[in-house]
Amino acid sequence: MPRLLFVDNLAEHFCSHRLPLALAAKTAGWTVQVATPLSSAVAQIREAGLEHHPIAIDRRGLAPHAELASMLALRRLFTEQRPDLVHLRTIKPVIWGGIAAGMAGVPAVVAHITGLGYAFLARGPRAAALRSVLSPLYRLALAHPHVRVVFQNQDDRMRFTKMGVISRRRTVLVRGSGVDVRRFVPRPEPEGHPVVVFPARLLWDKGLAEFVQAARRLRRDGCTARFVLVGDVDLGNRASVTAGEVESWVREGVIEWWGHRSDMPEVYAQARIVCLPSYHEGLPKSLLEAAACARAVVTVDTPGCRDAVEHGRTGLVVEPRSVDELAHALGSLLADPDRCRRMGILGRERILAGFSEEQVVAETLAVYRDVLAEAGR
Repeated sequence: MPRLLFVDNLAEHFCSHRLPLALAAKTAGWTVQVATPLSSAVAQIREAGLEHHPIAIDRRGLAPHAELASMLALRRLFTEQRPDLVHLRTIKPVIWGGIAAGMAGVPAVVAHITGLGYAFLARGPRAAALRSVLSPLYRLALAHPHVRVVFQNQDDRMRFTKMGVISRRRTVLVRGSGVDVRRFVPRPEPEGHPVVVFPARLLWDKGLAEFVQAARRLRRDGCTARFVLVGDVDLGNRASVTAGEVESWVREGVIEWWGHRSDMPEVYAQARIVCLPSYHEGLPKSLLEAAACARAVVTVDTPGCRDAVEHGRTGLVVEPRSVDELAHALGSLLADPDRCRRMGILGRERILAGFSEEQVVAETLAVYRDVLAEAGR
């Protein structure tokens, strides 16, 4: 049976986004291995019966010697383990893993673009400089003769093909990582003051500043809703806020901070609205899970985020970085619980129709079979 090796830059993200896929591949008879940096989440990978290989990938660093070391370590791993297919996720695993796969003679590659991020979406000289470096690296990494590049939204797919990074025939659209619709189920909203949940790592480019400012404005205008941050700081990311900044908002009485939670169905059950005004996403799983729980969603008109919502039907989509529009959208839904319930029902139906874990896993396994057949495996 074919040998599959996943490479991710965080074990936590692999567990939350790709573990069901890995287990489905194993059930289908594949030999499945996972390579990530070491962290506490590695135990979950091993407990699932998957072989784990520690690798050194610094998400934040840009030191040339460290980046070269990561690429060479991946080449050694691929040469030793001889996978038939590598599935690479996030920027550095895609770039260094793609180059290493070519050097090690890996027969087939699936590269997962989970969002283009700052370098491709921001303006200004720094972003342009990063693009000038990343674009040729992506072209080199994705030049493998048997590669499929998986995108989560059409905007990212079109941008890569227009830039000449990859030909469209080698790309596939798979909408997210799938929602466990048996775990994320509708529950009645509890009595009391309504809750608005922001479910993400506490990064500025998740729209955190706009969320806090909108909450401050609504509270100032007499709104009694509770605005809750569900997520933790991420000091390995340059865009992270500090714990001190979050604690100052808590002391001000603007928001509550529940930290990282593993029981997200329980979190969504307490919410009336789930809000993520992020500047860029592949396809935000948190919003899809919220919709599966029949919760109204407020997000912004950016790639990935707008794909998670049908504006006016399952939630509201506003202009990015606009505190005025965000506050107005949240305020209007907080004042209309019946509309929120209707949106939630339609959101659940939409998830069942096209975003379930089973559907996404089946589509991805089909990508594996296609690229392996092309490679003669």
